[in-house]
Amino acid sequence: MPRRALRTRSRKRKKVRTPGGRLAIHYFDERPGAPSCGLCGKPLHGIRVEKPSKTSKSERTVSRAYGGTVCASCLREALVDAAYNLWTVQETQKNES
Repeated sequence: MPRRALRTRSRKRKKVRTPGGRLAIHYFDERPGAPSCGLCGKPLHGIRVEKPSKTSKSERTVSRAYGGTVCASCLREALVDAAYNLWTVQETQKNES
């Protein structure tokens, strides 16, 4: 039987048959899932799959805009859309004057 601090509902439980033939419950921490893109949901590349408290800031992010929250392809599409919208606004203002 593990100590009382480990017997909590925040840990996963698994029934295991011991070599002596009895059933024992093993408690273990839940593994975090891979970080995913906030827009499309695909897993992010270059970021470790661990609890955020166990990793440093440089292991939780990528050195670009929105690194660690949005994947590169979604960011590229968003930047292209923003540039296109800015360009069309400028064109319409130019045509009006």
